[in-house]
Amino acid sequence: MALYRFRITFEDYDDVLREIDVKSNQTFEDLHRAIHQSTGYNPEYPSSFYISNDQWIKGEEITYMPNQKRIDRGVALMDKVKLLSYIDDPHQKFYYTFNFDRPFDFHVELMKIILDETPGTSYPAVIKSVGEAPKQFGNVITPTAAAPAASDDFDFLNEMSYGEEDAEDFTEIADTDEIGEEDKTIAVEDEEEDEFGSEFSDDEGFEDDGKLSHGDDY
Repeated sequence: MALYRFRITFEDYDDVLREIDVKSNQTFEDLHRAIHQSTGYNPEYPSSFYISNDQWIKGEEITYMPNQKRIDRGVALMDKVKLLSYIDDPHQKFYYTFNFDRPFDFHVELMKIILDETPGTSYPAVIKSVGEAPKQFGNVITPTAAAPAASDDFDFLNEMSYGEEDAEDFTEIADTDEIGEEDKTIAVEDEEEDEFGSEFSDDEGFEDDGKLSHGDDY
């Protein structure tokens, strides 16, 4: 029975790779489980292989634990499809997504076809392992409150350690000052009117006196 030697690499972790030998008549589910035997992940999550070209563009899908949408589309199941059914290139490539909810993406490439099995070896067999796989669910990050955005404007109240109640006091003082300025303006205007009014009053009185004295002369 011929063997397929696949090289499996994480799409986002170039320093992690695995090489796995699989019998040509074994299924995509066998390869799926062998990959996660080598990564230490729990394989029981919805996942899919995609027939791929050299640019890792996804083609036909072969899935595990399909959702209803995939069932309705009639997507092939991993446990029903043998690897030899999709190997027509000595460097056949598959794009593989594990766990759609929190996915890891892999590149799976056929490296060579081996004609003879190694006696006493159970397949699939991990023959090479480089680098430690990232944690299956990543690190749990506790969100922290975002710091308020810095402002270029000078915050007078905060800088002087005044509170909201103090701010109201400042408002009252400001209002009082404004009213005081208005009163001063009105007072100045009244004073100017009185000054000019008094002058005109004196002039009018002077004219009247002149007329009366002129009459007396005649």
